[in-house]
Amino acid sequence: MKRRFAAVLPVVMLIGAPALAGGMAEPTEAPIIIAQAPPPAPISDWTGFYAGAQLGYGDVGTDGAVVVGGDGGLGGVHAGYRQDFGQFVLGGELDYDRAELELDAGAGTIDNVTRLKLSAGYDLGSALLYGTVGGASADANIGGVAHSDQGYLVGAGLAYDLGNDFVVGGEVLYHAFDDFDATGVDVDVTTISARVSYRF
Repeated sequence: MKRRFAAVLPVVMLIGAPALAGGMAEPTEAPIIIAQAPPPAPISDWTGFYAGAQLGYGDVGTDGAVVVGGDGGLGGVHAGYRQDFGQFVLGGELDYDRAELELDAGAGTIDNVTRLKLSAGYDLGSALLYGTVGGASADANIGGVAHSDQGYLVGAGLAYDLGNDFVVGGEVLYHAFDDFDATGVDVDVTTISARVSYRF
């Protein structure tokens, strides 16, 4: 019996040696996969030339030698260029409106307005919110006499990109003409317009 045990013992030790040599294997943790957040939506690029048309309404007030009010419709065309700097957008625009702004009591009419505007806006993606300042020139008939004068304007607008290079929007402008063509009449005009443009 002792001889058998002595003969079997070396065999058992040889079989168990590899397992004992490695010891108890420590469990490995499964790798943790961290899902990455999707990249932010790209901001629209408003850079480029554009042109279009506008249609709106104007309210007129006067002060000085003649104090009357008035209103009417106006519409015309515009063209400009914008440069997008990321979220900040700068631009310049020239526009022209043919107007039918009639003063009360037959005091006169404002027949057209031409504007040269600078704008600065914030890129909201598919929308652009902006403010604008510039110069304005108007032709009017006051007391049966043709007059023209230059003034300034301030305003704000919103443009929305429909895709396929079409943009729609709205704009509110305040115009001031002090002592219109030396008539002693100060004229202010507030306009609100709907706009559609095509980007090149």
